[in-house]
Amino acid sequence: MAGEFKSGFVTIIGRPNVGKSTLMNQLTGEKVAIISNKPQTTRNKIQSIVTDEKGQIIFIDTPGIHKPKHKLGQYMVKVAETTLNEVDIVLWLIEPDTIIGPGDLYIIEQLKQVKTPVFLIINKIDTIAKEQVLEIIDTYKDEYPFAEIIPVSAMTGENIDLLFDIIYQRLPKGPQYFPEDMITDQPERQLVAELIREKMLQLLQQEIPHGIAIEIESMQSRKDQDIVDIQAVIYCERDSHKSIIIGKKGSMLKKIGSLARQDIERLLGSQVYLELWVKVKKDWRDSDFMLKNFGFDPKSI
Repeated sequence: MAGEFKSGFVTIIGRPNVGKSTLMNQLTGEKVAIISNKPQTTRNKIQSIVTDEKGQIIFIDTPGIHKPKHKLGQYMVKVAETTLNEVDIVLWLIEPDTIIGPGDLYIIEQLKQVKTPVFLIINKIDTIAKEQVLEIIDTYKDEYPFAEIIPVSAMTGENIDLLFDIIYQRLPKGPQYFPEDMITDQPERQLVAELIREKMLQLLQQEIPHGIAIEIESMQSRKDQDIVDIQAVIYCERDSHKSIIIGKKGSMLKKIGSLARQDIERLLGSQVYLELWVKVKKDWRDSDFMLKNFGFDPKSI
């Protein structure tokens, strides 16, 4: 019935690397957030949209809440924390652990300043015994007045339908904010840059990916051909990182380009010719000018 349509904004928070982007992609059924086993993968708020006959949910995947080490880190934490008061529901994703570590205690302190209903989402339940889930619920339930506690597996999809049902129960009646075939508000260029960065996170050593940023210099469809030409620059912070990214005789850069191109072709639905360059910009993560250039707003720090 038309009058029963519900809509609202739901944010996913948690420490870095607890599976927020995997959950986002599971909820939307599409790959809109990059996935990596390295922490602090998500740098900006990513909105993905689910529309069905019950209503429309706009999910916001935020950067992991952590202790920042540079301006980019400060920006990422600020983005995550300011989102909490601007949404209808907060999903706090945690690892299946019976000990509450300092990172999660810090998040609990942030949540105490928020009026938004908070769902505690215990992720990765496919990796533990059922009785452990009860122990985790016991550990957390007295720390904060959670509106709901829901165990899920973002990887296998277990209890995702239940999570949807409970979200809809809590959402207010509201309008359809986005067209029903729209799954994200991210511009295509940004999604393309993120797919390139995802491959670098997967293929490179631990410290290098956090010092990289991708700039799409041009992205154009060829006339009368189903081919998109993309030129992108990978910025890194050191000359030694540049040589690792390029690899022996360009082998690493080729591998990054080849894997990224496959995902970009799926995203755009057409053939892609991808050219990558690597440039060094020392300490760009602490430069207001460079942060602005890559779409972060230093003034919000």
